[in-house]
Amino acid sequence: MNNERNKLIPELRFPDFMNEGNWEEKKLGDFGRFFRGLTYSADDTSSKGLLVLRSGNIQNDTLVLDKDLVYVDKECADELKLLNGDIVICMSNGSKALVGKNAEYKDEYDGKITVGAFCSIMRPINKFTKYLLQSDAYQSFIALSIGGGNINNLKNSDLEEFKCYTSSSPKEQQKIADCLSFLDELITAHTDKLETLKTYKKGLMQNLFPQVGEKVPKLRFKEFEKEGDWEYLNGNELFDTISNKNHNSDLQILAITQEQGAIPRNLINYNVIVTEKSLESYKVVEKGDFIISLRSFQGGIEYSNFKGICSPAYIILRKKNENSENEFYKHYFKTDFYIRNLNRNLEGLRDGKMVSYSQFSEILLPNPNPKEQQKIANFLSSLDSLITEQADKIEQLKLHKKGLMQGLFPKVKA
Repeated sequence: MNNERNKLIPELRFPDFMNEGNWEEKKLGDFGRFFRGLTYSADDTSSKGLLVLRSGNIQNDTLVLDKDLVYVDKECADELKLLNGDIVICMSNGSKALVGKNAEYKDEYDGKITVGAFCSIMRPINKFTKYLLQSDAYQSFIALSIGGGNINNLKNSDLEEFKCYTSSSPKEQQKIADCLSFLDELITAHTDKLETLKTYKKGLMQNLFPQVGEKVPKLRFKEFEKEGDWEYLNGNELFDTISNKNHNSDLQILAITQEQGAIPRNLINYNVIVTEKSLESYKVVEKGDFIISLRSFQGGIEYSNFKGICSPAYIILRKKNENSENEFYKHYFKTDFYIRNLNRNLEGLRDGKMVSYSQFSEILLPNPNPKEQQKIANFLSSLDSLITEQADKIEQLKLHKKGLMQGLFPKVKA
């Protein structure tokens, strides 16, 4: 053991523990017991029964219990039934990025619940333990464990042997756990607020635009209450399809995403190699254009805040009518009823097949007074700003927690 390992002292330490001395090296197995998940077959699945969590239920360090759920008509050993404070760990997955991901079970489910065979349960001895599984040392260990070849699998014994570093003082461990738990609660509270804002916006959108078959929205700004019915036009009366390939391949390449619309690839680490020859066929996208993507029948039509180029596989739409506002349609194309309407017009469309311009054109689009369009767009965009601001707060809190953890745990060189 070299001198670096002999100095197991974190950069940040609570005043009460300044004189506690070095931290000590232990194995993760000293901090709890591990149980591999339940094996079941397709014949065991049911509409009710024992809930089995899988790797897909571990998202952003939390357990998702409202979608992608599997129930089995099968019993499991008592030790495999999740208890409050247990840690669910992804042990095997087609994607290496997911192996080792984990989340605490907080007794959120009122019923019998376990994990599938591609996951394990760690039953920790204290709250401090879960932060060992969030540390940089743990991330490095996972990367090394699955780094070679096509091995995307961990065994319980692998995790039990993980060398971690901890204070010998249970009180210091508890102090660290309390500090980080407070931050976790703050992040959760802000995340709940973010979801509330998103739900609020979604509800407003359902009322600020007419439902299918209606000519006026349920909610209308006072100054437009006497404007009468909204006008409806076919998609091709409002938007042209654009296929401009007049560029020198010097424009930024745009990725088309459901969450962020059209966005420069370098902003989302979208690393796909494109040859110079291929770039020649790419289409120019102007700021304010819309893009029909392969996933438009799932998530609507995307909007671009950037000028750039995109794959010729995409269909680019540009407004042709001066009496229409881009921002208005940016929101309208993301409403549930527009997406449902799009799907009704595309009966027989299968995943992987592009929505055509002619199919888009067949759908009637609302075209109210431009001032009313602008009012609705401004209102919804102001909500978007609040949502973005709230999401930024969450990211800042997560960065603060990450930095704090780097200080509260010793840095150890191999």
